[in-house]
Amino acid sequence: MSFVFNPPEIVSVPVTGSAQRFPAHRVYCVGRNYEEHAKEMGFTGREPPFFFLKPADALVVINEGETGALPYPTLTQNFHHEIELVVAIGKAGKNISAKDAHEYIFGYAIGLDMTRRDLQNDMKKQGRPWCIGKAFEHSAPIGPITKASQLPHIQHAQIELMVDGEIRQTSTIEKLIWNIGEIIEHLSAAWELQPGDLIYSGTPEGVAAVERGNVLIGKVTGIPDLMLQVV
Repeated sequence: MSFVFNPPEIVSVPVTGSAQRFPAHRVYCVGRNYEEHAKEMGFTGREPPFFFLKPADALVVINEGETGALPYPTLTQNFHHEIELVVAIGKAGKNISAKDAHEYIFGYAIGLDMTRRDLQNDMKKQGRPWCIGKAFEHSAPIGPITKASQLPHIQHAQIELMVDGEIRQTSTIEKLIWNIGEIIEHLSAAWELQPGDLIYSGTPEGVAAVERGNVLIGKVTGIPDLMLQVV
């Protein structure tokens, strides 16, 4: 087979304790899935879940123990962090029930849904899609994936983001409005999930701007930390 140019390499994420890597397919994100974050964004209540996508090449893959570089993007003066638990899907499925969702999960990682908040807000005001605020290059940092079998109590895990040593976001996974099983049920009703899909499950309150030079450390109980510096 001949191509008009060399195709890009497959984006992949390391797996904790393994030489194998997890090839990324699609990146789904769940919007406003913690109540306190919904409130700080001007919304309340248990609204139906909604989703948006990022391209797989938006991933910034950071190895365990390393501090990755996160380029400050163009066109924005308000670059926000959103710490999230990422769910890695290991097999295909459609119309998956919440009670069976665990059968489709390969593992979990820590991710950041980085957002050009000023551009997103401008698009919202105009009633236009806000891909420019969410789906740009380097907008989805992610650390190593830990297999689900090693995290039997993930629903009780603590999630936290520190910026320059100061805690900015902190909560627990059990405070998700829509839990992991429910997310997969809703998502798989709209798309057929595939091996390699990554689901950014939502961020707690405390989202705020970062600047060049800031060091971010994301933590979820039982998963290697995600460390990066804005450059």
